[in-house]
Amino acid sequence: MGDLSGSYEIRRFGAVSRGNTGYAAAETWARAVAFGFHESIRTPEHVEKSLATYELDGRTLTGAYQTAAVAPGSLPAEVPVATFATFRKTLNVGFGRTLETQMVTSVTVRTSHRRRGLLRRMMGEDLRLAREDGVAMAALTASEGTIYGRFGYGVASFERSVKVDTTARFNLQHQPAGCVEVANPKVLLDLAPVVFDRVHRVTPGSLGRQEWYRQLASGSLGRDGKEDPAIKVALHYGPGGAVDGYVSYKFLGWDTTPYTVEVVDLVAATNDAYLELWQYLAAIDLVERVSWNEAPLDDPLGWALTDPRCIDSSDSRDMLWLRILDAPKALAARHYPTDGRLVLDLHDPLGLTAGTWSLGVEGGEAAVERVPDGTTADLAMDVSALSSIYLGAVSPVTLAAAGKIRENTGGAALKARQMFAVERATHCLTHF
Repeated sequence: MGDLSGSYEIRRFGAVSRGNTGYAAAETWARAVAFGFHESIRTPEHVEKSLATYELDGRTLTGAYQTAAVAPGSLPAEVPVATFATFRKTLNVGFGRTLETQMVTSVTVRTSHRRRGLLRRMMGEDLRLAREDGVAMAALTASEGTIYGRFGYGVASFERSVKVDTTARFNLQHQPAGCVEVANPKVLLDLAPVVFDRVHRVTPGSLGRQEWYRQLASGSLGRDGKEDPAIKVALHYGPGGAVDGYVSYKFLGWDTTPYTVEVVDLVAATNDAYLELWQYLAAIDLVERVSWNEAPLDDPLGWALTDPRCIDSSDSRDMLWLRILDAPKALAARHYPTDGRLVLDLHDPLGLTAGTWSLGVEGGEAAVERVPDGTTADLAMDVSALSSIYLGAVSPVTLAAAGKIRENTGGAALKARQMFAVERATHCLTHF
């Protein structure tokens, strides 16, 4: 197939709520996204509520539109054949430091318009513009695992699904330091962002949350675009009486076997809050199982249980994908627990931040300098590999064994593992 890039126009516009100029284009764009993810046709009310949250997020919507005549009877030209959206939040990069990040979402290409370079064009232009704007990192969550590596993204965090047996087998070896109380779900409209901010500040890999999360946790806006009356909420109060955690959950019905409560959102700013919210969930009458689809891999719950086999977990799956846009800026933004020096030969398929870089760390602070091409590097890798090891959840030693990193200096991968370590397990609770 020949080059058809001239048959399309890329348009970017801000998300707006109903009543504002540009709403019709944004509404049509939203319906194209829903089609791309195989959703049922969204009602006007669902689209309106979604776009209202997008506006609060400050999302930029991108669409690829046909400029040539469309086929008779097919979708009209004002419906984009490919979609893409971005907004910006902060990423916790360890030790309480954060980095502004370009969050990429709503990526679709209509089946009949694939293999025409539309995704590469949208992604390449967006990442270039973000870098020119001073943003050093991009992030996404992927519906497929084979698409984004070619754009320089690498898996940087993982999650798993758990089913926890809360019958008599559940015995948590923990003495409560606070208390848990049931609350009106709507209190989370105000409380959820406050509690999450505390978690965000202490959790490597955490990304700032979009407006929709407080709506979801409070039951105000479910995934189907309607209010969810099944949502229940419990708050954890620390020793000083302040709320430092919450769980939003719902009972899945009497036709489930065993009777199950599903966690919608569990956010805990302290270790005590986390375990005590689990104690509360396990104590709910008539319930025999609690399921959660966003549980961490390195989970203290299993270690606190007398019988850790109460937890039936899925295999780990990739969650957060990162893409370094500006290597010296991203590397300098981190704190490093181990001093040392590494020379990194970095390849970049989009040419945004390729080069050979010297990373020198003293007292935890990094100095990053460009060194002449051809300088012998300790480690050579694609930007996707550097993006994967950046948050400490992926070992450079493992990537070297897989051939993703070439170790030119013996022990350099182990040194990188020590330097890129973070203070606690990497986990991201923000899907987008």
